[in-house]
Amino acid sequence: MTDKSEGRSNTPTLKEIYGDYVDLQGEDGVSQPFRILTELTLNSKRYAVLQSEAMLQDDEIEVFRIVMEPDGEIGLESIADEDEWELVAEAYDDIQFGSDDQP
Repeated sequence: MTDKSEGRSNTPTLKEIYGDYVDLQGEDGVSQPFRILTELTLNSKRYAVLQSEAMLQDDEIEVFRIVMEPDGEIGLESIADEDEWELVAEAYDDIQFGSDDQP
């Protein structure tokens, strides 16, 4: 189900590559630092949960799919499917705050 991906494959994590922050270029062409909150694997896909300083003030997060580019580099892909985004965001909340599900 949901696993932290760190140390589970030969693919390095974003934190191993970039440290605690990754710079992302916005639609306006301006680069902005995002803190890497966590990486997780859900349904065999890797995801990154990121947060900028502005998002921290509003308690918001951004979710990206981690993909392997053809050149072997790791890339981040926006998630257009709202259901997929929500599924990952809920998994992140479960990691942070625990699940309300009772066994």
